[in-house]
Amino acid sequence: MKHRSILLSALCVALLFSALALRADSQSSDEKAIRVLSERFGAAVKARDITKVMSLYVPDESLFVFDAVPPRQYVGAKAYRKDYEEFLGLFPGPIQYGVSDLSVQAAGTLGYSHRIDTWTLTDKAGKRTTLVFRVTDVFRKINGRWLIVHEHLSFPVDPATGKADLLSKP
Repeated sequence: MKHRSILLSALCVALLFSALALRADSQSSDEKAIRVLSERFGAAVKARDITKVMSLYVPDESLFVFDAVPPRQYVGAKAYRKDYEEFLGLFPGPIQYGVSDLSVQAAGTLGYSHRIDTWTLTDKAGKRTTLVFRVTDVFRKINGRWLIVHEHLSFPVDPATGKADLLSKP
């Protein structure tokens, strides 16, 4: 009887560790999927492919974005797509894009990330401008696919001058 209790206890502990390992693998694969999404975003930006950029966002009016440029917010994929079109229209030259400090968390059907984006853009006159954004994304897993449902881009602002730090220095 004593051996049976020990065996049963060992079996329960093994099942518990197996369940925890499976959960960690699931979270890990979701976090990896969101990281891949971030890589696809960077490639789409560099290619100036707005359709591919927008394919990473929920495609309906539930999308909510606080962009770094006015207006204060964009509601819906159509409005945000127009924002991208107008913004990239100001910078028709090549785009360099980099990401740093990417952090990703996911649990169940929700995930989030925050990162620092560095964009170097070329305007119509050939002048290059570098912008460093702080970006936070909220993701939902919809039909097995992670999509951005909320995004917040910003620059730090010096309260004494009211000017944004477009290079977002640490």
